[in-house]
Amino acid sequence: MLDATDQAPLFCLPRDGGGDVSLAELKGQAVVLFFYPRDDTPGCTKESIGFSAHLQGFADAGALVFGISKDTVSKHDKFIAKHELTTPLLSDAEASTCEDYGVWKEKNMYGKKHWGIERSTFLIDAEGRIARVWRRVKVPGHVEEVLEAAQSLQ
Repeated sequence: MLDATDQAPLFCLPRDGGGDVSLAELKGQAVVLFFYPRDDTPGCTKESIGFSAHLQGFADAGALVFGISKDTVSKHDKFIAKHELTTPLLSDAEASTCEDYGVWKEKNMYGKKHWGIERSTFLIDAEGRIARVWRRVKVPGHVEEVLEAAQSLQ
């Protein structure tokens, strides 16, 4: 289980609109990674809209923001277009980055077990260390709390 002060696991994932995002190439900047279960579901939509609405605040705090789910890049593109999102979304189709960050979990919904992403957020400092972790995220107020934590890194 990753915790504050641990080195953030490196990854290189495809992003919406094409291209890849490599955490190693972002060293020197704070990074927010929010892992979410699925595009276009109510909670995931609210969370993504929230991060998009506060993207300039994160930029002012010197932090880049990326959403990560198992959805494909083409699904991310449709999700972004539908909701006019500005936050970049990364595709972890194989769930390897989700596993590295400990968010790929067995879930139990209405008595049925399945594997999925536990909504979680990681704030990574400019040196590539985890500064803060939020697990089992509840969407209301979450983006503002993450923004406040990112501002405190300056």
